[in-house]
Amino acid sequence: MRPHDSLSILRELTGFRTVSHNSNLDLIGFIERTLGGVGIGCTIVPSADGRKASLFSCIGPPDGPGVILSGHTDVVPVAGQDWSSDPFTLRVDGGRAFGRGATDMKAFLACMLRIAMIVLRRTLAKPLILAFSYDEEIGCVGVRPMLAALDRLPRRPQLAIIGEPTGMELVLGHKGKVMGRVICKGVGGHSSDPDCGVNAVEMASEVIGAFTREKAALRVSELCDPTFAVPFTTIHVGAISGGEALNIIPETCGFDFEIRTLPEADPDDILGRLRIQAGIVATRHRGRHAANIEIAVLNEYPALATPSHEPAVSWMRDLGGMSVGINAAFGTEAGLFARELNIPAIVCGPGSVAQAHKPDEHVALEQIAMCDRFLDRLTDAIAI
Repeated sequence: MRPHDSLSILRELTGFRTVSHNSNLDLIGFIERTLGGVGIGCTIVPSADGRKASLFSCIGPPDGPGVILSGHTDVVPVAGQDWSSDPFTLRVDGGRAFGRGATDMKAFLACMLRIAMIVLRRTLAKPLILAFSYDEEIGCVGVRPMLAALDRLPRRPQLAIIGEPTGMELVLGHKGKVMGRVICKGVGGHSSDPDCGVNAVEMASEVIGAFTREKAALRVSELCDPTFAVPFTTIHVGAISGGEALNIIPETCGFDFEIRTLPEADPDDILGRLRIQAGIVATRHRGRHAANIEIAVLNEYPALATPSHEPAVSWMRDLGGMSVGINAAFGTEAGLFARELNIPAIVCGPGSVAQAHKPDEHVALEQIAMCDRFLDRLTDAIAI
């Protein structure tokens, strides 16, 4: 690996099969060896079970208000996808680099490692902080304990840049997300007498109907933000399971849902309304039977709403000559950085999200070069 070549580093990173159900420790070990080999210390933040880890490094004076560059190490699965070549072997063709995670988001990780080795030649006035997380793809899981560690730095950072693929535009906002599960508990019995029990599948269908009505109400709500491609808060039911056999009244039925909220929306208010409707359904079915409906929140992450007048935004625009893009339809770790560290967060990285999660995922080489040039200017700006 040539230390100043992001494409060579990306080639190495692509070879690590960091699909979310796998460990990322081999990749974290590679990052630790790469940085440690040039004298950069690393802090490892392991998961509770020790199978995965986040890592961060501070380069430069530890007591200054630094700049965070952050990215996740995990990638989505390739199972069932029709790839033209091995997804875990980087292939360069026609000015594009193909491989799982090439755009989401190992290209940015490669640019982070490149600039880390270059910046050692400089004397920095404030620290450059590199942060690598795990399990972003399954709900921004691994970044949370790392944020707790970053919150203990001697000085609060002035800015976090999360390098998700934005075509190197500055993205200042994205929706929040609540992931939940509804469990309907009825009473089993023989299907020849449907009234001898409580049909959990029927209960679930009624609750889904209530979710659908709430979704429709949110669509026409006054709370609308045209800076999003989908300018309203959404509710989606994505999976359902219930019943054992056709001739048995199903005792349980569950379904998974998500709520994607505008920054101005309060997810607790929406959940409260959904819980009320679920309670109405449960009461209607309960009668002389013990029917019940539970709604559990499995995970959540906050929306991002960095004001365009934030000085960090002006600094980034002047630094890179980049435009502010439309708010992102996808979620990122940026909202957690903003909430947990109370600092401005901006999403900006190479590649297009249109290429993410697909077979033959790729990133344009020019996008990598643009990111390298931007990070060069950034380190110039924080150097003495």
